Amino acid sequence: MKPVSLIQFLIEERRAGHINAELSLLIEVVARACKRIGVATGKGALGGVLGMAGTADSISMNIQGEAQKKLDVISNEILLEANAWGGHLAACASEEMEDPQQIPDGYPKGQHLLLFDPLDGSSNIDVNISVGTIFSVLRCPDGITEPKAEHFLQPGTTQLAAGYVVYGPSTLLVLTFGHGSHEFTLDREIGSFILSRRDIRIPEATGEFAINMSNQRHWEAPMQRYIGELLAGKEGPRGRDFNMRWVASMVADVHRIVTRGGVFYYPLDAKIAKQGGKLRIMYEANPMAFIVEQAGGAATTGRERIMEVQPTGLHQRVPVFLGSKQEVELATHYHREADGAQS
Repeated sequence: MKPVSLIQFLIEERRAGHINAELSLLIEVVARACKRIGVATGKGALGGVLGMAGTADSISMNIQGEAQKKLDVISNEILLEANAWGGHLAACASEEMEDPQQIPDGYPKGQHLLLFDPLDGSSNIDVNISVGTIFSVLRCPDGITEPKAEHFLQPGTTQLAAGYVVYGPSTLLVLTFGHGSHEFTLDREIGSFILSRRDIRIPEATGEFAINMSNQRHWEAPMQRYIGELLAGKEGPRGRDFNMRWVASMVADVHRIVTRGGVFYYPLDAKIAKQGGKLRIMYEANPMAFIVEQAGGAATTGRERIMEVQPTGLHQRVPVFLGSKQEVELATHYHREADGAQS
């Protein structure tokens, strides 16, 4: 069968009426920017891009209060620059910036809003573990020419597109427009993303889970119960053994689930209770939930469907439970059951 390039796939989606020309162009631009980020990450120490941003006396911090790596800053600039002039965006927002980035006055504006985490898992850069880029596309509300933060605060169900790129042994793009999730592999010899899996399906049952066990003592009771049952294995109430995997790079952990099934959990715990969770709903939770649901998986906060949460802030955080449907539904049931017992 003749290989299908990303460009050809986008044309097919336009002909099917799933996307318009402007959204197609937006995805092309994002994919091209991610190829540049992939080149930068691939050079590692040889490119002078490892380590912290800023100086030894003054390490650069992002709006989240987190220390920025050099590649965080570089990746953010690559995406901003690539999307500034094409006429397909009304504005964009980044996990690395407090406020949305407006399109410069000298360039035409489009009808879409782009949100992105330019380099997810950047704490792993210096040790050569897979990192990635996550993005989400929304429609700009009618009549808005200068979008502000409030115009981005749309539930995940309104997403027009979402995707992530993994920079690993191979560079992979996983993309959805709400008609299935699809994987593209970068052919470095020709410089194009080629369709490698169409209509990905995540198995409903799984024997693998990903979670940061170092936080166990801080978890809520229903999470303690659920993980305790998994760890009990064959002798426990589940009657089977489970394996744990944890990369600490959300893109890498989610891509494993998209490839062979599994679940990824970042539950609420006592350390992060005041901020509502660990992961950002606009830049991480919503796009990943869209991709996972379109592949037959499930995604909740432990209490409700992630994509039905009404965001209240551009950098709002939520707990995340996503992956194989049976396990996510069981963990969510335990939390709802506990809430009901307390009410």
